[in-house]
Amino acid sequence: MTHSYKVIGMTCNGCVAKVKSELLKMSNVLSVEVQLTSPQATIRMDKHIATAALQQAIGDKYTITDIAGEMPMQTVESAPEQNSYYPIFLIFGYITGTSLLVEYSKGSFTWMSGMSTFMAGFFLLFSFFKLLNLKAFAVGYSTYDIIAKRVHAYGFIYPFIELALGMAYLTGWHPLVTNLITIVVMGVSSIGVLQSLLRKTNFQCACLGTIIKLPLSKVTLFEDLLMVAMSVAALFIII
Repeated sequence: MTHSYKVIGMTCNGCVAKVKSELLKMSNVLSVEVQLTSPQATIRMDKHIATAALQQAIGDKYTITDIAGEMPMQTVESAPEQNSYYPIFLIFGYITGTSLLVEYSKGSFTWMSGMSTFMAGFFLLFSFFKLLNLKAFAVGYSTYDIIAKRVHAYGFIYPFIELALGMAYLTGWHPLVTNLITIVVMGVSSIGVLQSLLRKTNFQCACLGTIIKLPLSKVTLFEDLLMVAMSVAALFIII
């Protein structure tokens, strides 16, 4: 079931991120979408949650009320949201297959070239999904990334960093610099994911933007650390 609520008291994107993160921590909440313009929250839940419980979750700074009056307004059920890691595995399969085909077309296989092609595909594809709804990604990313939490603009910049890295790997631009930047960017990103996992915080993964809903889990951490590991391996080959 999906319910819509009016939220009073939000003044910035930081408020949006705060309200969303607190609601996502509640049991029986499957997904949350919060918007600042015409402030409201749309909550998908597996069973009804009293408005008073929602109010307690977000605190006294904000006020949440049912849009339809006494009882929450239930919208028409849409198709179930994708909440598994099948899209991630499918994407990795496509990138891996494409990388192998590219190397095969060259007539020879080298680890350096293969990794560069794979990482180019990874960054280009993942940045694409984030840029489909840049604002929503920035809000979601700020709920767990250690930099985006403090500097909200970083959430808007991050997809372009991934895009630039993808282009760098694709064109072979200064491999040493490219891999060092990747280690720093993905290493920092993995810290926020690891902290959230250790706290058992219920956040949505923003790795594929907000188009595909994914829970934040060890798979998210694996993605970041895989890029770090491949960059380190590339540095050993270069040096």
